[in-house]
Amino acid sequence: MTTGLDALAAGGAAAAVTTALTPVTMRIARRVGAIDEPRDRGLAETPTPRLGGLAICAGVLVGMLAWLPFRDEFKAVLWAAVVIVVVGAVDDILDLPPFVKLSGQIAAAWIVADQAAVDNFTLPFVHRVDLGHPIAVLLTILGLVLIMNAVNFTDGVDGLAAGVCAIAAISFAFIALDITGRNESTAHLAGVMSAIVAGAAIGFLVWNFNPARTFMGDSGSNLLGLLLGSAAILGSVKTSALVGLIAPLAILAVPFLDTTFVVLKRMKYRRPIHGADTNHFHHRFSRIGFSQRRTVTYLYLWTIALAGTAVALRFVPYTDRHGHFHTGWTIVMAAILLTALLASVYLVYLLEILKFRRVFRRETDDQVAARLETGEFEAVGPPQE
Repeated sequence: MTTGLDALAAGGAAAAVTTALTPVTMRIARRVGAIDEPRDRGLAETPTPRLGGLAICAGVLVGMLAWLPFRDEFKAVLWAAVVIVVVGAVDDILDLPPFVKLSGQIAAAWIVADQAAVDNFTLPFVHRVDLGHPIAVLLTILGLVLIMNAVNFTDGVDGLAAGVCAIAAISFAFIALDITGRNESTAHLAGVMSAIVAGAAIGFLVWNFNPARTFMGDSGSNLLGLLLGSAAILGSVKTSALVGLIAPLAILAVPFLDTTFVVLKRMKYRRPIHGADTNHFHHRFSRIGFSQRRTVTYLYLWTIALAGTAVALRFVPYTDRHGHFHTGWTIVMAAILLTALLASVYLVYLLEILKFRRVFRRETDDQVAARLETGEFEAVGPPQE
């Protein structure tokens, strides 16, 4: 029977292996030219090796092979992990075309979806929703690709993607290890896998926190996204409880919001969706004067607030599961939800994500172009006397 101690041991092993092997990947990256050079859209100040995903993959493989059974769904995750790391590593070295990278993501996602597609879920008032196999596979592939790209978009400042993924994986582990009933065995094993992902991310964070000595590259960000999505599919999403639907959305809300905001902005100004710009959350924090560490701290805390809400939905006994609410615990749950909501509103306001202010003064063409490029608009105050 899988226990929390198994998850802790597996996560610790993954962390140790990743931490030990990351310097090796740094040397390999320098030899093959996988170096991230400082760019206008980036926040890095010095050339940095970027094949850290290889060390993360090694930690994950050791943890999964030692602590998880060789069942079809976990074999699929292992093969998918290898595929996405190979594609990501080649991209880190050669800078592959967007279509090739997307094809690699779809291939890896298909390997998982073919064995563990989300074929049913439960909605409030609608109850159980069953999907046909082709639709289930297609939606699962789509979901995994979205998560991979969301994590990839987040990887733009020292320690951000690794830290956010570690928080998300720990949250998934808590939820999955608590699931009982028909899917208990698979869910608990998914909890161990989540702990392994968390351990590997934390192990890499030792070298990646500001000032970063290495980056994970696409090989790491795509791998972490794939594994988080797989953990959600095998664990929390497979439960019939409402938390199974809400948990992944809440836990991964920060990467999803960042990706959605950036993609919509690129579409608005008719720019390629796969292109790069400086409109991510971490770029906006930088423009208002935040250091990298302060930026990462704020985004960590936001992730913790949202992930904590998902975990609380599972563990706070605010209802007897039959429609009867317990007053005291309901107040506690409401306070947790309110805290997460206020934190989100504050950060949306701070980053001016949903504010577009008109500036009633003449500007040069260059100034207008600069504002459209950065998405920054000055506040308009009351008229001066």
